[in-house]
Amino acid sequence: MNGGHRSDDNRPGASHALALFLSGCLAACSTIPERVSDYGPAAAAAELTGTPFHPQERYQCGPAALMTILEASGAGTDMDTLIRRVYLPARQGSLQTELVAATRAEGRIPYQLAPKLSSLGAELKAGRPVLVLQNLGVSWLPRWHYAVVVGVNPEADEIVLRSGTERRRVTRTATFLRTWRRSGYWSLVALRPGEMPAEADRERWFDTLAALEETGHIRNARAGWQAALGQWPDATVARFGLANSEFLLGNWAGAEAGYRALLVSQPGLVMVRNNLAAALLKMERVDEARDEAMRALRQAEGTAAYRQAIEETLAEIDAAAERM
Repeated sequence: MNGGHRSDDNRPGASHALALFLSGCLAACSTIPERVSDYGPAAAAAELTGTPFHPQERYQCGPAALMTILEASGAGTDMDTLIRRVYLPARQGSLQTELVAATRAEGRIPYQLAPKLSSLGAELKAGRPVLVLQNLGVSWLPRWHYAVVVGVNPEADEIVLRSGTERRRVTRTATFLRTWRRSGYWSLVALRPGEMPAEADRERWFDTLAALEETGHIRNARAGWQAALGQWPDATVARFGLANSEFLLGNWAGAEAGYRALLVSQPGLVMVRNNLAAALLKMERVDEARDEAMRALRQAEGTAAYRQAIEETLAEIDAAAERM
């Protein structure tokens, strides 16, 4: 069952700053590659035969497929819990948004793969099955269905799925691609905290971690930022994200150290300086906080969204000064 997106209005302040920062740094990653059907240059057969199997009840392919990838990741959950979290009786199915949220709630990082076969194969080789959304009907009469890819066989031109009541459904690649394409090539893996996708796309990964912060899964976000820095040690967004995670976890000194390290090499990063001011305020260093916020405000001239965030920080500093 296909669905849209759900907003979250409960953003912590540092996470909101990260969202502003990302909006200025990242491009959207919505392009469908022309070579979706490529298995990749090092294509080889792979099948995760030990992947759990949960036959679906009527209309409940969403919980069954999600249970499959979560159990494969080592998450300790149960079907009744997932049904309550993702199954919508009025719609006789589950929305992608619900599956993503439930994955986060089970302590895993939901990562949407790039829309190509090579990404599926790479995850299988890393030991992770992939949840996919298919339309088994036609465009004017859709029949949405969640399944789990557990194998690819380029030589035989086949895909192996846990699907519905079939433990091992083998389908031709062309057939799979046709049904997968109708969902916009939507797919999902469940990563343990600290794991990286097999074919990690920087922008896609950073967006994933920012969404974790926005929805309150801060410790898992921190683990993700740390893993990102292991792969891209000079990535400004990842360094800012890690410092923000420390802030949101109450490690003000760690956050200060992270923000200051960024500003040494890039003193013009306005939102980093704003968050430094917020960290200093948390440590009751009010004068230092005001100095940094005022400097950020001068640097943000002409950028309305940045100025509003900094003015809010200054208002908090003034209120704290009055209480002292």
